[in-house]
Amino acid sequence: MIKKEFKNNLKSFIIWSSVLIVMFVLVFAIYPFILTDETVESLDEMMKVFPPELLKTFNMDITSINTAYGWLKSEGFMFILLITGIYSSFLGINILLKEESDKTIEYLSFLPIKRCSILTKKIIVSLTYILGIALLIGVVNFIALTISGDFNRKEYLLLIISPIFPSIVLFSLNLLISTFLKSGKKSIGISLGIVFISYLLSMLSEVSEKVEGLKYLSVYTLADVRHIIEFTSISIPCIVISIILSIVFITFSYIRYNKKELV
Repeated sequence: MIKKEFKNNLKSFIIWSSVLIVMFVLVFAIYPFILTDETVESLDEMMKVFPPELLKTFNMDITSINTAYGWLKSEGFMFILLITGIYSSFLGINILLKEESDKTIEYLSFLPIKRCSILTKKIIVSLTYILGIALLIGVVNFIALTISGDFNRKEYLLLIISPIFPSIVLFSLNLLISTFLKSGKKSIGISLGIVFISYLLSMLSEVSEKVEGLKYLSVYTLADVRHIIEFTSISIPCIVISIILSIVFITFSYIRYNKKELV
């Protein structure tokens, strides 16, 4: 069954990975030609015009986009967090509902296979693909950065690890939500809504100290890219919270799935 799950989800993994790889390859290929003395000076002047709150939202107050690595640490990682988050959410919401939509769950329900076993295998496959997309993007960007110029390798390694935490939490949350749904018709809207609302809350929390508390409602706070850039270390509380939330959501997913009417 695990082989079947890997095969069924391989196409979406390739598509989502390819989108990120193509985007970053194009950036690393074009960036050196865009950055001339004149454009660098223009960028510096433009940064002075932007409000400090906006710069902080994209980490541009602590890193410069005058290099490809600088862009990656600011806007680039926002794309990685968003796309890997959407991919993980889709996996979580669809990996069970797809069986129900395709009516294959009716066949599985008559086999001597426990529901816990079905869910465990699907979780293993999903987590493997989530780790796989992070690793693949990390390797591609590492090669590109090595070719294009100097960069902080330790900092980069930590940055590549950081999207894994919110991605697994998003997967686990959407997996739990899927156990309450009967079909996949509303699943895409729900998973996208969770990702974008969480992303929006994370960005708004940086705009003003008055709404700083919104970051505690966003899973993207768990990536804590800013902490990595400033201290070259991953926030331990973020790791602990990510693990706890994932365990809680997955545990309740097992409970709900065992009680759910499948046929």
